[in-house]
Amino acid sequence: MSKLDLSQFEKKLAVRNLQDKDIEAILKLQAICFPNMEPWKREHLESHLRYFPEGQFVVEYDGYIIGSCSSLIVNFDEYDDKHTWDDITDEGYITNHDDEGYNLYGIEVMVHPDFRGMKIGRRLYEARKELARQLNLKSIIIGGRIPNYHKYEHELTPREYVEEVLNKNIYDPVLTFQVMNGFTIMRINPNYLPDDTQSSKYATLMEWNNVDYRARTKRHFKTSYPVRIMVIQYMMKNIDSFEEFARQCEYYVDVAADFGSDFAVFPEIFTTQLMSFLEEKIPSKAVRRLSEFTEDYIELFTHLAVKYNVNVIGGSHFVEEDDHIYNISYLFRRDGTIEKQYKIHVTPNERKWWGIQPGDAVKVFDTDCGKIAIQICYDIQFPELARYAVDKGANIIFVPFCTDDRQGYLRVRYCAQARAVENQVYTVIAGTVGNLTQVENMDIQYAQSGIFTPSDFEFARDGIIGECNANVETVVVGDVDLEILRRQRKSGTVRQLHDRRRDLFELDYKLDTIVKPERT
Repeated sequence: MSKLDLSQFEKKLAVRNLQDKDIEAILKLQAICFPNMEPWKREHLESHLRYFPEGQFVVEYDGYIIGSCSSLIVNFDEYDDKHTWDDITDEGYITNHDDEGYNLYGIEVMVHPDFRGMKIGRRLYEARKELARQLNLKSIIIGGRIPNYHKYEHELTPREYVEEVLNKNIYDPVLTFQVMNGFTIMRINPNYLPDDTQSSKYATLMEWNNVDYRARTKRHFKTSYPVRIMVIQYMMKNIDSFEEFARQCEYYVDVAADFGSDFAVFPEIFTTQLMSFLEEKIPSKAVRRLSEFTEDYIELFTHLAVKYNVNVIGGSHFVEEDDHIYNISYLFRRDGTIEKQYKIHVTPNERKWWGIQPGDAVKVFDTDCGKIAIQICYDIQFPELARYAVDKGANIIFVPFCTDDRQGYLRVRYCAQARAVENQVYTVIAGTVGNLTQVENMDIQYAQSGIFTPSDFEFARDGIIGECNANVETVVVGDVDLEILRRQRKSGTVRQLHDRRRDLFELDYKLDTIVKPERT
């Protein structure tokens, strides 16, 4: 099998600002999303770009516009409590946009029906929230439709309907979504959108408060940069098909999304679970049979990362390239792009049973949560690799691992914690548990997965943000703060990165001169 071209699997998803070239696509999208309502005109969107281009967002997926949202800034205290959509938007032209206002007002969100369920709306709401933080705005206010109200208007008042939705007795696709995204109800406005017959012209006025807002100044002070990580301690057990494996993986990514995670982390070579139904007892042959699932594995996790809006560290998988087998960990970004990190140090066990070949480059990857690195199991036991990754900007080092006994596990854990301390970096270990009774060399597992920090006052007392119970199928979720990390590197009790005696010792990274950066 030749080296796999990952570009054929990538589906690029990006949230970006609206551009003039997007206007025709937005007009077509609105006709699909709101067929019975008065649509935008080109002049409306051109006016949005003229008055407040930063507040207009689109979602582009594989070259197509599949979602958008519009907004403006107002001083909401200047508007009547019973305002209408036309009042707050100057009939859609937003000429009343006020750069000195205190509130971001959202005036429309739309997602193509074929792409609903992929967290497109959530991405747009997160873009608005980040804009509010950047501009130091007090809150985001929206006039939300209640499109299922027309089904209940003869038996429930608008207030009663809203209460039933909040109590989860009725599902409303807009109101339920907005509540799940942190918005609270201020009041219900009648005659908000005259052509919104599904909502019987009512709208729920809702607000999201910016807890980072600083009064008396328009300057934004960045006090935190939280990144949420969910570590999956994956149970290895016999299965009957790839579809069963896929269901288990989707369950965990779904859980990560429910927790609002930025990363979901799977363990090393957890795909060897597929060997349980391959009926190949010779390890060197079984590993090549396993590599035949590479494309299915990549397609699965690319889909899950985009669908659930979570960056996925896909554990690792045995891949055949140019007649050699490599242990490769993939980063599946939530925008649909993919990266990979080869395991550099191969254990004697991997070499003996499967003939695994080593990689030769340490990668540092850009993500929407800063720079990260992946070091597979044995690699974390070589301090030079972590030092190199941190020198290249990594703030988090993810360590998928697979060990069969407590001694092997402790080597990974102790080294991960040492790397966290000596490099002032977060480290995350994710391991397999359980048994594969019919798979040679994968019969038993031992793990206690966790998230580790440097050791100083700003961090958890024992340098442990969270850890799983040993040797059971479970997850651990924790937040790491990149802003605290940045400050601690500059002014901590000790500053290992700053205080290195470069006049006495220095590491010579040969890969800097012999390996070119690879983008797959």
